[in-house]
Amino acid sequence: MAAAALLRRIPAARAPATAFMAARPVSDSTAALTIETSVPFTSHLVDPPSRDVTTTPAELVTFFRDMSLMRRMEIAADSLYKAKLIRGFCHLYDGQEAVAVGMEAAITRSDSIITAYRDHCTYLARGGDLVSAFSELMGREGGCSRGKGGSMHFYKKDANFYGGHGIVGAQVPLGCGLAFAQKYKKEETATFALYGDGAANQGQLFEALNISALWKLPAILVCENNHYGMGTAEWRAAKSPAYYKRGDYVPGLKVDGMDVLAVKQACKFAKDHAVANGPIVLEMDTYRYHGHSMSDPGSTYRTRDEISGVRQERDPIERVRKLLLAHDLATAAELKDMEKEIRKQVDDAIAKAKESSMPDTSELFTNVYKKGFNVESFGPDRKELRATLP
Repeated sequence: MAAAALLRRIPAARAPATAFMAARPVSDSTAALTIETSVPFTSHLVDPPSRDVTTTPAELVTFFRDMSLMRRMEIAADSLYKAKLIRGFCHLYDGQEAVAVGMEAAITRSDSIITAYRDHCTYLARGGDLVSAFSELMGREGGCSRGKGGSMHFYKKDANFYGGHGIVGAQVPLGCGLAFAQKYKKEETATFALYGDGAANQGQLFEALNISALWKLPAILVCENNHYGMGTAEWRAAKSPAYYKRGDYVPGLKVDGMDVLAVKQACKFAKDHAVANGPIVLEMDTYRYHGHSMSDPGSTYRTRDEISGVRQERDPIERVRKLLLAHDLATAAELKDMEKEIRKQVDDAIAKAKESSMPDTSELFTNVYKKGFNVESFGPDRKELRATLP
């Protein structure tokens, strides 16, 4: 059953099914529910937000669908890479979907997001479409970066998504620069600069955080702690793996990054704080199921039991599935139908992406310099290249 049809099915009033439900029964798809986060927030230099998160049946269905779509996209990308239709680097996000979806639920498209190279799902959360995502992954001109960025460099300026970045930690100073622009323009918006635990020891991160604190910029530094920087466990790389405390003089919050409602609550709290008071650090306790990249099997530095244990106990999609079933907001069959629909949607998007052509060789020299400044790029055939310039 399509997502819209499932939302239409929710109107009947229902009694609370678990202790997580608010006392008031659900009357329609927009009726407020109150659900407690999986674990308490842990804070540094700030009072934590409430564990009671307000949501609706419609939002929970949307969470389930969006995260399932992301999961399916990443699984499909794995297959495309193994078929050599995706080349180069490819870092998958399956397992971490709650961070992208929960963050988007808490903010607006006027807020900015910038991230590292594990960026496919953040692009989807910002409103990107599957065809442009798969086109970019396969280096086609119909991609979100015209096929020139590939897996690590998705981009969507009209949604203030300033891309994936391949240099470890380099996106954080850029994110703080975006926050500077927001404050300078008095926009009352914030920037979320995402990085992994492997980048948390980068010097540029602390330099950017220092100046953000001095100038009280609306910057939220989000450490997506999936516990492994490439193949190195956090405890082997960081003397203090309590990343939410790393800001020292900057407040921080540790969040269950596998709980989409906790992420939503934390990001709303962080935005309000950052706009009013300056930067804050969020540590998202999350997990990736794939290896660091497609060249990493992901099983040499951790056990298969560890991976399956996280899947069974903390998987973000299964948590929402259980909520929908426990509160009688959907049936198991309806959710399975939605997953079948998603599989078809992904397959159709891949087929369309394959129809997109490869970029013309002249595109190699576009977007290097801004047009209209009489700057030329030269290559082996000087005359031919000049003809492609403005």
